[in-house]
Amino acid sequence: MTPRKQLVVNADDFGFTPDVNAGIVEAHRGGILTATTLMANGDAFEDAVRLARETPGLDIGCHLVLIGGHSLVTGKAFPETVAQLVSALAAGRIRVYDELAAQVRRIVDAGLAPTHLDTHKHTHLAPPVLDAVARLGEAFDVRWVRRPFDFPLQALRGGVPRLKRLTSGVLGLLGRRFHRVLNRHGCRTTDHFAGFQITGRLRTAELVELMSLIPPGSTELMVHPGRCGPALRAAPTRLKESREAELAALVAPEVRAAMLRHGVELVNYAGLEKL
Repeated sequence: MTPRKQLVVNADDFGFTPDVNAGIVEAHRGGILTATTLMANGDAFEDAVRLARETPGLDIGCHLVLIGGHSLVTGKAFPETVAQLVSALAAGRIRVYDELAAQVRRIVDAGLAPTHLDTHKHTHLAPPVLDAVARLGEAFDVRWVRRPFDFPLQALRGGVPRLKRLTSGVLGLLGRRFHRVLNRHGCRTTDHFAGFQITGRLRTAELVELMSLIPPGSTELMVHPGRCGPALRAAPTRLKESREAELAALVAPEVRAAMLRHGVELVNYAGLEKL
């Protein structure tokens, strides 16, 4: 019997801007996107909640934020970079668990039932953030947590930039403690993950080729689709025009054809729960 290849296509940044929200919903309704994670402190949070209610097939998770935007607990601005966050964590200036709990609670209080957790800029690789995320998964019974360790993508068209490969390799060294902490709190991950090394570079050709590399088991593919409208152009992010290109890839018919050709089955986290 051929092993199943199950793929969750998950969009970050739901709630960031209205044009990002629109692109995410479009990628779900007309393409292969199955899930998204919502920023509770995003400027377009209410718009995202409305769209989530209108799109019940879109699996909703929590995109927990400690970089960029403002705290739901104190109202103060978060650090703008990973280095600034590391310094703030070392100095104890952020009540990590309280802050992230407030973000999950805001999503739940909006009437949504999140099925998975991840973090903006993969900050749950930092031990105090990972500990808080795992505790929240247990407390809110949201047991799926992103594993931000790419499976090998060197065979992908055009390769992967050397710095991205090196960074991904370093992050992979954190895997043992990462899974040990999640297991302690009854949380779990997909078998595989892809998206970090190709963030901002995912086009139709690359997505078609990626389908031939999906391994047996469950895989999460992280994507960042969106419409590049005025709100996104004014937002503090490097991912602008690339979101339009990812949206085009996610709705491209040749991508669906490649999935069928390589036996890749689309699922979401709610579907994985039932297996």
